[in-house]
Amino acid sequence: MRCFWREIGAIVLAAGLTPACSATAPTPPPQLTILAASSLQSSLTDLAAAWKTSHPNTELVTSSGATSMLRTQIEQGSPADVLLGADTTNAQALIDEEDAIGPVTPFATNALTVIVPASNPKGIETPADLAKAGTCVIAAATTVPINKYAEQLVANLAQRPGYGASFATGYETNICSREDNVGAVVNKISLGEGDAAIVYVTDAEAAQNIRQIAVPADSNVVATYGGVPIASSANASAGADFLTWLRGPAGQAVLKTHGFGAAP
Repeated sequence: MRCFWREIGAIVLAAGLTPACSATAPTPPPQLTILAASSLQSSLTDLAAAWKTSHPNTELVTSSGATSMLRTQIEQGSPADVLLGADTTNAQALIDEEDAIGPVTPFATNALTVIVPASNPKGIETPADLAKAGTCVIAAATTVPINKYAEQLVANLAQRPGYGASFATGYETNICSREDNVGAVVNKISLGEGDAAIVYVTDAEAAQNIRQIAVPADSNVVATYGGVPIASSANASAGADFLTWLRGPAGQAVLKTHGFGAAP
C-alpha cells in the first residue's frame, strides 16, 4: 500500500512539473534594422513610434551616420535591412553593386543654409562672407552628401553678382576642418570652434547656440533623400514595406514635423 501511494505521488509530481518544463520564453518581435543618414537622427525616434502604431508586431532598430560611411558598412557585410540616405547616389551605387534592391525610393527633401555661432565673432552677414580671408569654415568629409550639396551651392553662388569665380576659391581655402558627418559640423559651430558652415536647414533648426544666414532662394540646392532595402536582409520585403510607409501620409507627417520637405 505504501508503494502504491508513493507511485501516485510520483505521477502527480511529474504531472505538476510537466508544464514548467515545456514552457518556452516568448518570441521577441521581428526587428527591422534601419541605417539612416546623420541628418535624420532627430526624427528616428518619432518615426519608430509612428511605425509601431500601425505595425505593432515589428520593432525598428535604428543607427545613424554619414550616408557614405553607412554604404561602406553595408558593402563590408554589416547587417541591415534598409538604408535611408541623404542622397540617392549612394543608394544607387549599392543597387549597381547588387548589395541593395532597386529602384531607389525618394522619401524626403531638404534645403541648405549657412550657420554661424550665436555670437557671430566674425560678423558674417551673407554667404559671400564665407570667402573672406581669415574665416574658419567647417565642412564635412569630401564623400559625405552634405559636402557635395555645399559644393553645388557654392558653385551656384559664384554665378551671382557680387560673388564671382573667386568666391569658390576663397571658400575652399577657408575650410579649416573636415568632419565625419553633418551633425559633427553643426556641433563644432555651436561650440564656437569654427566661424561658419553650410548645413541642412533641418540640422540648423534643431541646433542650439547658432544663427542662420539666409541663402538666396534661387541659388539654393534641393537635397533629395533616397532609401533602399538591403539585398542580404532576411526581411527585404518588410524593408520595402517600410519605405512605402515612409512615403505615405504617416511617414511624411513625421518628417514634416522635423522640417523635411515632401518626397519628390
